[in-house]
Amino acid sequence: MTKDAFDRRTFLKTSTALSAALLLGTQRLARAGALDGKKVVVIGAGCAGLGAARTLADSGADVTVLEAKPHIGGRLLTDWSMGAPFEVGAGWIHGPEQANPTKQLADAVGAEYVVTDDDNLVVFDRDGEEISEDMLEEIGDDWWAAVERMDNELENHDNRSLADIVSGDLRDDGLNWAWSAYTEFSKGGPVKNLSAVLFDDDDAFDTPDVVVTTGYDALLKPLAEGLNIKLSTVVSNIQYSTDGAVVKTSAGDFEADYVVCSVSLGVLKAGNINFAPPLPSSYQRAIDKVGFGSVTKIAFKFDQAFWDVETQYFGAMTAPKGRWNYWVNYRTFSDENIILGLSVGSYAITADQMSEAEAKADALDVLRNIWGDAVTEPTQMLRTTWYTDPHTLGAYAYPTPGASASMYDRLGEPVEDRLMLCGEHTIFDYAGTTHGAYITGLRAAEHILDSV
Repeated sequence: MTKDAFDRRTFLKTSTALSAALLLGTQRLARAGALDGKKVVVIGAGCAGLGAARTLADSGADVTVLEAKPHIGGRLLTDWSMGAPFEVGAGWIHGPEQANPTKQLADAVGAEYVVTDDDNLVVFDRDGEEISEDMLEEIGDDWWAAVERMDNELENHDNRSLADIVSGDLRDDGLNWAWSAYTEFSKGGPVKNLSAVLFDDDDAFDTPDVVVTTGYDALLKPLAEGLNIKLSTVVSNIQYSTDGAVVKTSAGDFEADYVVCSVSLGVLKAGNINFAPPLPSSYQRAIDKVGFGSVTKIAFKFDQAFWDVETQYFGAMTAPKGRWNYWVNYRTFSDENIILGLSVGSYAITADQMSEAEAKADALDVLRNIWGDAVTEPTQMLRTTWYTDPHTLGAYAYPTPGASASMYDRLGEPVEDRLMLCGEHTIFDYAGTTHGAYITGLRAAEHILDSV
């Protein structure tokens, strides 16, 4: 194990213990008054920002949270308009074992959830015909064998993309679907842009994923309680030095001793916030090099279900790759006749830029290729467009060819001991997850506490 990997594992163990103490209240007592008289501005009211803000406020700091959106949560938001939770952002708790900070947050609010069974899956070919269980098992075995082969054979300095390595697989309909539905969905980026070395080199909690049937965004309410949160406040400039910082926004200027910046990697890539002085070159290189993609959801509600209500997931071998190729059946955890489709990889960017009517027609075309005239007109539709959201400009980070794990972690290191970046893009091992984002918020708060 490399020194970088050892340092990450050590930090993760410390952070999960810290999050448990925070939720139990002992951490608040232990740190009470540590930051009395200090002003902190936290930019972003998602998992990372609120995790940092809660810790800092409970340690005595005067904390102001600035959120560009008109609601808290960032890339975590639940829409109940269909009668069941449509998760606009994060949809699963990945690995909900007790050491997982998101599981701890869920338990703290009495959340209810249902385990999702990845093996409860039926897949249809391009003609809309269901493939056999034996064929699906063979596809899964071949995909997993290729993943393990790359783990064993590729060297760390290999700068090829995943598509370069598995180009033969992508000419086979079944494996083309598997690399998209499994890998592109998990990593949030297209195989042509994923590092062949790093795409599966991160860490994970091992227990089966769950969906929160009581609404994912309820997990953040205890973190936000009592905080000074200014919504619809867009940050344009952060001036920082060893003496403090000034944050310029659409609502005026805010002075602070410390700044915690939890905006998405997409916003950083776009240069929508001017840092003065500019971020150190190693930080900017990481921002430029680490990828940031999208995953697009579309949910339809029908008067009656035309699909097998006992099947949890449906796969569709579609063209182009990533086009509404994975569907979640709400009837396995809800009484509502809702089916939710996903576009991933390069096609997610295409789907995000469609009009409402175009997205609806495109996704229904996939369903009708399978179920034909049984697919009636939906009574309601909801969709996501993370790529075109000006306050996110994507969904989550992924490793590109030539990137390194340390680039993620570099972004989480303090700048001049006054500016802290946090978010899922600043932790390689748990990038793209709510628990990863939350952990980095705790880490940013710890940096400030240590500096004092």
